Order: sequence, then structure tokens, then C-alpha cells
Amino acid sequence: MQTIRLENTFPEVFANRNDLTSEVWQQDVTFEKGHLYLVEASSGTGKSSLCSFIYGYRQDYQGMISFDGQNIRNLKVSEWTRLRQRHLSLMWQELRLFPELTAMENVLIKNRLTGFKGKKEIRRWFEELGIADKEQSRLGLMSFGQQQRVAMIRALVQPFDFLLVDEPISHLDDQNARLMADIMMEEATRQGAGVIVTSIGKHVEMNYDRILKL
Repeated sequence: MQTIRLENTFPEVFANRNDLTSEVWQQDVTFEKGHLYLVEASSGTGKSSLCSFIYGYRQDYQGMISFDGQNIRNLKVSEWTRLRQRHLSLMWQELRLFPELTAMENVLIKNRLTGFKGKKEIRRWFEELGIADKEQSRLGLMSFGQQQRVAMIRALVQPFDFLLVDEPISHLDDQNARLMADIMMEEATRQGAGVIVTSIGKHVEMNYDRILKL
């Protein structure tokens, strides 16, 4: 996948609003593979909705979203399965981890879908992010900031053309936020992928190719 394009797209819940001043909603915006984007938003402007629309999790929007010119509303379930395994990865704001599983089990359950990463590299990420001692800890017993780091590792253990990260560092201190951003960009660069980061305020300073106001 080379491009994600939004054409006059906006959440249906905004249909009766005439005060939108967004650089994304109701615009013609193209995200290109290999580029880094920051989508800045105020609370309630549809930041997480944007990720859910692109990921195909929700379809309550007007306008069109297309991958390489193909309207995503026309994709079959089997095509979405392939896209989410090989081309599109998402780190959810609410993480969507399994609290009853260990940190490592949460990562491996994703990695087993493609076998993309070896356990040695996964363990290296745990080490670099300062949670090596939490590999065998149940997620439900870990802090939200620790869980965010597990969620990032899980998002990276698959092939992807685009990586969506929704509020990835909201509960991290500056040092850990920087470490996580470095690991994210190292892997994205390795895969030649595009990265779309959303934020309602706190974000890592990186060399964004484009910053959009939602």
C-alpha cells in the first residue's frame, strides 16, 4: 500500500455542524508511505475516530477513504484480514490488551499471526523500554505507562506499510517517550512505512513531514 487518501471525509456525528475548521475533515488529504505525520487535535474532534475509520473498525463517516485509489467500503472481510496482518498496524489509544495474559503473551499472540519477529528482537525491545522485568507479569497488574510500551511492541511485530499510533505517550515521562519514539521510527524506517501519530497535546518532537490540525 502506497497511499491513504481522505476525500471530504468526516464523522457522521458532525453532519449538522457548519463550524468545522479542520485540515483533515472535509478536505482532500493524502498520507504517503515513507512519511511521518502528526495529527493534532482537541478533545472531541474525532482523533480516535480517524484511526478507527482508516483501520476499517468503524464506517460511520461520510465522504471517502481509499487505499491506493480503492474505496475501502468495498473491501471484503478477507481483504481486511490481509491488510491488518501485512499492511496496516494500529496502536489503540485504549490499548486493547488482554489483562489476564502476561506482557509477553500479549505481544506473541500478535506475532504468531505472521511470525514476523524473532523472540530475541522482541526481548530487546522489552529491555530497551525498561520493562524486561515485566515480561511474565500479567497486564492487569502493570501501570498504564508500562502497558503503553507493551502495546507499542505489539504494534511493531508485524509487517506494515502504515503505522497508526493514537496518543502513544500520554502516560510516559519524557525519557521513555523518546525511547519509544526512537524504536517506533527505527522499525518504520526499516520497513519503509508511513507513520500517522495523533495527539491532543503531548507528543514527541520528531521531524514530521506534515503536521495537520484536526
